[in-house]
Amino acid sequence: MKSQTVLPVEVRERLSIGPGDRVRYVITPDGVRIEKAPPEGEDPFVAFTEWAGPIDDEDYADL
Repeated sequence: MKSQTVLPVEVRERLSIGPGDRVRYVITPDGVRIEKAPPEGEDPFVAFTEWAGPIDDEDYADL
């Protein structure tokens, strides 16, 4: 099954998202953030989802 999301044109333009591009949803304390996902295989940290929390974002923000 293929999940799809319809984004308003303003969001697609702002994130430079085109047909077939992938997005990812980042859950934050304030809600959900939508980001353009890197092409599959280009994100070296995709396997390390345990490092994807707000505390980690703060700790590693300067790297």
